Amino acid sequence: MKYVVGCTEDKRGREAISLALALAKSLAAPMHAEIELVHIIRGAEPSHAISASERAYQEFQQLAAHKWMQRALALIPSALTARIHLRFADSMAQGLLEAVTDFKADMVIIGAASTGPFRRFTVGSVANALLHSSPMPVALAPSGYLPPREITRITCALGTRTGAESVLEVALDSAAIRHVPLRLISLVALDRDPHHSDDPNWARTHAQRTLDHAVAGVASRTIVTADIAQGRSIEAAIEALEWDESEIVMIGSSRLAERSRIFLGSTANKMLRALPVPMIVVPRFHVPVPAASSLAHG
Repeated sequence: MKYVVGCTEDKRGREAISLALALAKSLAAPMHAEIELVHIIRGAEPSHAISASERAYQEFQQLAAHKWMQRALALIPSALTARIHLRFADSMAQGLLEAVTDFKADMVIIGAASTGPFRRFTVGSVANALLHSSPMPVALAPSGYLPPREITRITCALGTRTGAESVLEVALDSAAIRHVPLRLISLVALDRDPHHSDDPNWARTHAQRTLDHAVAGVASRTIVTADIAQGRSIEAAIEALEWDESEIVMIGSSRLAERSRIFLGSTANKMLRALPVPMIVVPRFHVPVPAASSLAHG
């Protein structure tokens, strides 16, 4: 598995590295994980600078970034493969997307905006851009995130809209490979489905049907449970659920997303405001590589 980690010289960068470590260590063969620590310097490369002063400034930024990126690299255990990269681009989001393509990465990992409250997300401009254009899964670390000793549960949030089946399959595979429990959260009650608005039992029926499908899918390789997110608002429903600080949440993209692209929907966006654990957003109709599919390629 190859992860591109968006590195910044602040706690947001350290939290992204923490999530990369948690994901890499949870693999059956962690030594096969590759962590590409990427820092984006805004602007042109020094060799493409249009003036001597611009070239000097870009070289200064490059030298300073290289020093602290070496410290970031030291956070990665020697048993894991990790490299640092300094790249130039017009924006961090553009640079990270180019790195994902150039490195043929399976996932891009970033931290929440530095202004977020502890154990919560604040989606800044970089995350917002990635969550509306990335061709690969995007993993978000909440503010204050520290790597657990192991990932103990995968939670998959599901609705009934087109594309839900693909994120379920990714979650099933991820849980089975790691031998950790899979919890399914039915979002039907929050989706305001007009076709079933008069049926008070619809949400529970959907949760049970999804659970039955999941149990068949893992072939007794792990424990599968189901729950229903209910509340006055999406934020209230998420806060009402029980969360394990060492779990990961997976959710699919909006129906507005292009095929194999991410577009964060309104439900997922509101979930982020209340979630205390990392979230992985999976592109619409994402199909993992069979030999390497776990946690959406990671």
